[in-house]
Amino acid sequence: GLLVTALWWVSGGLGFLPEDPRTLEPAYLATNSRRMESLSTVAPLAYALDWLLMFSDQSTTLTLGIASVAGIALGAAVMALSQGSFRWEGFGNLGDLGLHLAGAVCMGVGGIVAMGCTIGQGITGVSTLSLGSFIALAAMLAGAWLGLRYQEWRLDRA
Repeated sequence: GLLVTALWWVSGGLGFLPEDPRTLEPAYLATNSRRMESLSTVAPLAYALDWLLMFSDQSTTLTLGIASVAGIALGAAVMALSQGSFRWEGFGNLGDLGLHLAGAVCMGVGGIVAMGCTIGQGITGVSTLSLGSFIALAAMLAGAWLGLRYQEWRLDRA
């Protein structure tokens, strides 16, 4: 919660420019949308891939979202390595791989359709009391519940 609040403050307070010299309109710096942003991972991950592909292009800039996605990955790696809990994992069989790929597709499509993931809509969006975020969060919870019931059914059947 504190991180979400801090990122709202950084993008909306520190990053606010009352009059952009190029457009003479108010602008929010260091965000891809040019509006206030907080913690999210779906769109910033796409922006990060775009930035990595075209980092020499002057129109692409390193933004708050791209930096937070990199921070999540690097922070997780540092913690796992420092605690000695890092390990490589694989799939048990082809069926396990298929379930993981199907889940990845569902999460990717869902994140795009909902215009955010569990962090972007479920935490950051709900912090603004957005009705759409509450609907998206309810759909995510229902999907998780259905997924768990499916896995339970598969285990009972086996």
